[in-house]
Amino acid sequence: MQLTACAALAAVFLVLPVATRGQSNGAWVTSWAASVQGPYPVGNASAQPDLSAVFPTPDRGARDQSFRLIVRPDIWGPSTRVRLSNAFNTRPVTIDGVYVGVQMSGSAILKGTNQAVTFDKKPAVTIPAGASAWSDAVALPFWRPAADATLAGRKLAVSFHVAGESGPMTWHAKALTTSYVTLPGAGSRGQDEREEAFRASTTSWYFLDAVDMMAPRGTRLIVAFGDSITDGTASTLNGDDRWPDVLSRRLHAVHGDAISVVNAGIGGNRVTGPAEYSVQTPFSGGPSAGQRLERDVLSLSGLSAVIWLEGINDFSRAANAGVDLVQRAMRDVVDRLRAKDVRVFGATLTSAVGSASGGDGPSETDAKRRALNEFIRTSGVFDGVFDFDRATLDPATGAMREEFVPNSTVGGAGDHLHPNRLGYAAMGQAIDLSLLMAPPRSR
Repeated sequence: MQLTACAALAAVFLVLPVATRGQSNGAWVTSWAASVQGPYPVGNASAQPDLSAVFPTPDRGARDQSFRLIVRPDIWGPSTRVRLSNAFNTRPVTIDGVYVGVQMSGSAILKGTNQAVTFDKKPAVTIPAGASAWSDAVALPFWRPAADATLAGRKLAVSFHVAGESGPMTWHAKALTTSYVTLPGAGSRGQDEREEAFRASTTSWYFLDAVDMMAPRGTRLIVAFGDSITDGTASTLNGDDRWPDVLSRRLHAVHGDAISVVNAGIGGNRVTGPAEYSVQTPFSGGPSAGQRLERDVLSLSGLSAVIWLEGINDFSRAANAGVDLVQRAMRDVVDRLRAKDVRVFGATLTSAVGSASGGDGPSETDAKRRALNEFIRTSGVFDGVFDFDRATLDPATGAMREEFVPNSTVGGAGDHLHPNRLGYAAMGQAIDLSLLMAPPRSR
């Protein structure tokens, strides 16, 4: 009798013993991350379904509801832990019924893979306003050593229940990945492997902001840090074809699971502003790069290097910052990363010529962009530079190459600011892996 691909995979998972070997010589490494913002619905979601029946009163947030968030770990290990965030709320939130399992399809879980998660050995956790909480380690009995590719590219379903009413929800707006949520009052359904309870879909992530895997010591984490062009605007919904995804696949092809790549982009993010960010004074682009650096980058496990692409939103009509101000803010962030022995690579800004995001005029905005790119290339601030501008520019027009413009998320002509999947592929291919993986230079 022949098994279907999913049935065969499930059979492999079910017969494996609990995989704990190697943990004594291992270390936590972040395998997936999403930079949080909030309160919902402040942010720049893409291809979002109508959620008016799911979260009818945003200030009250989720009400006795279960979430099933779909994420793609960049590496897998014998055990995992998750971090839940209540960073942008005005009150504590209680979360229980937390499970992690392998997604089969849609909101269904591959049979036998759903594992209960605890916090300080308890099935529930109350997270104060402004705080976050790591779970206990949970063994993944279906894991195999890195030489086996059974889990490569598979997605993890992280399910949990909001007990009572959450209040303003901390979220990541632009997931570009379909996740699932029950309707209000549905109760705790995270243990369900079937999909019936999760009646609504969303293209955002809520409360969850990091997943760690136990990995061999020396496994390195690379963080892609930036705005919507790192977050993946105009890439393919559920396609995993943002430039950090392309980089990840290239690195794994050469180095296996010795490296993890995660995405810390936020659509609309800026280097220089806003001056303050809170539940009372939110901004659609999230906190500034410097304000969110500790939570979104430095707190991640195994951090080794950062690739930073940002600045175009600082030159928008709303911000209209000067180049000198952006340069000073960049130097400050790089200094903070270097103080933690993190290597920092700069990426040049791609063209916005022809887009509607001009600040004090299209030619002035592009002049600022080119001046910032010259600083990134020549200042010596960075450990290396990846020239995304050169990889995507049409020299004849000064705009992005035409084949990189059409929108891959929802179709249409594109906005002449965000590359499509072809443009992101060109950016990911423009990264010099030998430079990225070279030993740190002496300073």
